[in-house]
Amino acid sequence: MTTRLNPYLSFRDSAKDAMEFYRTVFGGTLTVSTFGESGMPVEDSEQNNVMHSQLETPNGFTLMGADTPLSMEVSVNGTVSLSGDDEAELRGYWDALAEGSTPGVPLEKAPWGDYFGMLTDRFGIAWMVNIAGS
Repeated sequence: MTTRLNPYLSFRDSAKDAMEFYRTVFGGTLTVSTFGESGMPVEDSEQNNVMHSQLETPNGFTLMGADTPLSMEVSVNGTVSLSGDDEAELRGYWDALAEGSTPGVPLEKAPWGDYFGMLTDRFGIAWMVNIAGS
C-alpha cells in the first residue's frame, strides 16, 4: 500500500450527514461504520453515530471522518485546502461547499494572481480554495 496523507474530520453527531454531503460535492464511494456495528463502548444514544467513514473520490481524494463520543472532547483544528488550475472543477467544489456555509474570504482575485477564497461549511469545517493563474 502506498503511504498517503488525508484529512480526518471530527464531528459531534453529524458525521454521516457531513460525509454524505461531501460525496455529493466530490463524488465517489463512501463507506460508513457505526459504533454499534463495531461493538465499541459508547452511550446507547451514540450506537448509530459514525465510528469511521471514508470517502474515496474519482479524482483520488480521500476524506475520512467520525463522530466524537460524548465522553471525549471534539477536536477541530485546521483547514482543508483545495488547489489546482482546473477553474471549472474548483469553482464547482466552491459553489457546492458554499451552500449553507459561513462566508470567510470571497473567491476572488488575490494579490498573488490566483483566485482564492475561504469558508466554513454548514458542518463547521473550514475550507480554502485556490485556483492557480486564472
